[in-house]
Amino acid sequence: MLARGSGMIGLPLRLLAREVYQRVVEKVGEHNVALITGEEKIKPDRPRYWVSTVEAMPRDLKLAFVAIDEIQLASDFDRGHVFTDRILNQRGAEETLLIGSETMRPILEKLIPGIQITTRPRLSTLSFTGEKKISRLPRRSAIVAFSVEEVYTIAELIRRQRGGAAVVLGALSPRTRNAQVELYQSGEVDYLVATDAIGMGLNLDIEHVAFAADRKFDGFKFRKLFPAELAQIAGRAGRYMRDGTFGTAGRCPPFEPEIVEALESHKFDPVQILQWRNPDLDFSSLVNLRASLGRSPNERGLVLAPDNEDVIALENVFQENDIRQMASTPAAVKRLWEICQVPDYRKVSSQGHADLIGTLYRFIMDEEFVPEEWFSRQLALVDRTDGDIDTLSNRIAQVRTWSFVANRPDWLKDPEHWQSVARLVEDNLSDALHERLAQRFVDRRTSFLMRRLRENTMLEAQISTAGEVTVEGQHVGHIHGFQFVPESLADTVEAKTLRNAAEKALASEIEARAERFSAAADASLVIANDGTIRWTGEPVAKLEAGEKLYEPHVRIIADDQLSGPAREKIEIRLRAWLKAYIVRLLGPAMQLEDAAELTGIAKGIGFQLSETLGVLERSKVLQDVRSLDQDARGILRKLGVRFGAYHIYLPALLKPAPRTLATQLWALKNGGLDQKGIDEIALLASSGRTSIPMDPEIAVGLYLSAGFRICGTRAVRVDILERLADLIRPAIAYRPGVTPGEPPAGAADGNGFVVTVAMTSLVGCAGEEFSSILKSLGYTSETREGAAITVALIPSAPIPGVIVQAADAAKEEPVATDEAPVEQAVAEDTPVVAEQTEATASEAADASAEVPAEPATIEIWHQQRFNDGQQRQGQRQNNQRRGQRSDQNRGERREGEGQKFSRPDRDRRGPKRSDKKAGPRDNKSFERKQDNRRDREPDPNSPFAKLLALKNQLQDNKS
Repeated sequence: MLARGSGMIGLPLRLLAREVYQRVVEKVGEHNVALITGEEKIKPDRPRYWVSTVEAMPRDLKLAFVAIDEIQLASDFDRGHVFTDRILNQRGAEETLLIGSETMRPILEKLIPGIQITTRPRLSTLSFTGEKKISRLPRRSAIVAFSVEEVYTIAELIRRQRGGAAVVLGALSPRTRNAQVELYQSGEVDYLVATDAIGMGLNLDIEHVAFAADRKFDGFKFRKLFPAELAQIAGRAGRYMRDGTFGTAGRCPPFEPEIVEALESHKFDPVQILQWRNPDLDFSSLVNLRASLGRSPNERGLVLAPDNEDVIALENVFQENDIRQMASTPAAVKRLWEICQVPDYRKVSSQGHADLIGTLYRFIMDEEFVPEEWFSRQLALVDRTDGDIDTLSNRIAQVRTWSFVANRPDWLKDPEHWQSVARLVEDNLSDALHERLAQRFVDRRTSFLMRRLRENTMLEAQISTAGEVTVEGQHVGHIHGFQFVPESLADTVEAKTLRNAAEKALASEIEARAERFSAAADASLVIANDGTIRWTGEPVAKLEAGEKLYEPHVRIIADDQLSGPAREKIEIRLRAWLKAYIVRLLGPAMQLEDAAELTGIAKGIGFQLSETLGVLERSKVLQDVRSLDQDARGILRKLGVRFGAYHIYLPALLKPAPRTLATQLWALKNGGLDQKGIDEIALLASSGRTSIPMDPEIAVGLYLSAGFRICGTRAVRVDILERLADLIRPAIAYRPGVTPGEPPAGAADGNGFVVTVAMTSLVGCAGEEFSSILKSLGYTSETREGAAITVALIPSAPIPGVIVQAADAAKEEPVATDEAPVEQAVAEDTPVVAEQTEATASEAADASAEVPAEPATIEIWHQQRFNDGQQRQGQRQNNQRRGQRSDQNRGERREGEGQKFSRPDRDRRGPKRSDKKAGPRDNKSFERKQDNRRDREPDPNSPFAKLLALKNQLQDNKS
């Protein structure tokens, strides 16, 4: 073309027209070249050369040269009639060049007699490589799909796998398309995902074309691509002297051998017919225009094209009365047909597009021009750069419509102004769309690093004070403690190379960290609930089970860069810190194992208490505790041991920090630190709660190591359980009508007690949950009407003689050094109640006068009794179930540790009294035992004898 004095070339795509325009401008200068497309016009005063889309080619120019590209599109249903018209009617004065596929030769020879055809063979080889996964496609590949959704999906996949891809769609503006192509051509990305738009004129550096599909929608239906169409796209690979390859990928079915052979040899069936529309339209009336559009061709090889957007729009507006009235002259009819040529870039419904055609026609017919105020509002609606890719794409489609309108010479008063305004809006939207595409489909960090790796250059790695690792200024990971944690990169050679580059800088940094760690303060190290040792918040080691309970192993969390002396320094520091940490929190328990002052039974109890991390169930060493002498008890107390009703424990170790560590040490030996309950129990224990709900999925031993005992549906802290026993003990020991003085809180008739607010507040629960605790401790309940105490109380009378005697007698009794268990105190007082029942009958009668008319129902709790055989059997069963979860839900008998008020024959007194009122039993053997017991003379020095004497004296005073 440039060899002629003037010329014009018609191209199939606006994108391609823009590309050719730039090349021609570089050759002959901007003032000599015009660009004409549907949405854009660049027209100097006297251009010599014209670059245009086929649809926009001027018909009234007399030029020396005319060229039409991709003429095989004349068989296309949608646009074919335009190409056919240009082939048959557009001519240059000196030369006309038709460029296209070899398949057009037979039909052209029929339609254009004397035509000269020159074939230029492909200089490179195109080979089929079969099917490959998208993630395994070679570099410099183009993946072709036939819908926007498929293109986006594939681009997302490549971004995750290979760092990113450029995207080319036919609907993109030239500015966006050029920016995306530049991403690929510059090497910033190695993959291009596109529709079949790349099959026409886009000469890119593509080595392999992969078809992700072989079907597309052609405007009428979904169909498989013809072999010639596949060849048009596959031919983008290689080009000129470089060989190329093609294949399938994704969900595309494998190509049949016949198709592969045709693509490799470039031999296809010839085009048989071309789409045609009557170029000589009759504008005398709408009826005649419609009739001329429906005229069939007379020449063989041509077929009437199906109705396209413009014809459908004409048919729709023809249905409106006002439009028909306006189109009453040939000029009006012609104007309506011109407006029907507005493309449906927005891809709305045919009626929606017809509404726009009708609006524009009414404006022009009524006001001669489209109102600028209305046109300005339409542009303002889309002049926004917010939104996602689809939103911006839709706005660009609408701008293309307004650009088409603005590029009509007589539709607006100032078309050049509005052309520039529309172009500016389109450019802004195009830039925003390119940015969104790059953000979504290109990982710039990965793509940059991949490019540097391909260049075989040395990569510079740096580490910030915060541990951020960068390679060539790009963030690639972070150092956590002594371990490098890379960003999520595909497990590829490139990713491994990046890691190696980063590790060169990591070696010196980790050694420096090892030096700082070896001199770190103890306060900078902590142990998390999962056993991870953290240094200033970063993980450096993990606890693992050792041979001894208090000596767990430490596994350093580090990469291979930490080795030699640096690793040894860290190990020494960790072992020293961990030992000191365990001694600081659990030292009293550890001391019990090797205490030199402990001997015999006391040493065994101390060892077991140490092995249970400072909390030992009393029932497990009951006989040993009974056998302890007072000196041994004193030594254990000096070592911090407390003897409770249910546990032997170290109160100093019940704080949250020691119990958390104890829980971790127990878990290391019993199932590991990943078992359920580690975090939950540590959190609840540190919150200061005295009891927590019991979770049956959490191991019983885990609760006990945390300082809690399972009682019914609750887990109660062991020291709180002992304090509860201290509240219950005086209430049971007190005998209304027998024991002088004011009754303690919770006291009731006989050997019972009632629940008080102090008890429930102490444990932190009430109702059924508190009842389950008492039942698990061996208490049973009964309900009755009336007050808790129904007998007259004995006031405290100052009787010096008796008090002195009682005091003297108390000196003669062995001094108890531990808290007396509840059941012992109750058992030793029981005979007194039985012997004094008749004596207190009158007081009970007096007290009954004070009972309310409508007595309330109360719940009285009693300690459950066993005879000697039942007790031994129960102990054997408990020993068999020891260590199982059910043990924790059952009550354990409260065993005393001292000998105060105890008698060897306590368990041989026979069955307990279950009747509520005192009096002789029907059981004669029991009466005989009671008579024999009454016949014996009581020990005058016994405290019970002194209490009996005190009561008799009070009765004598009343009489």
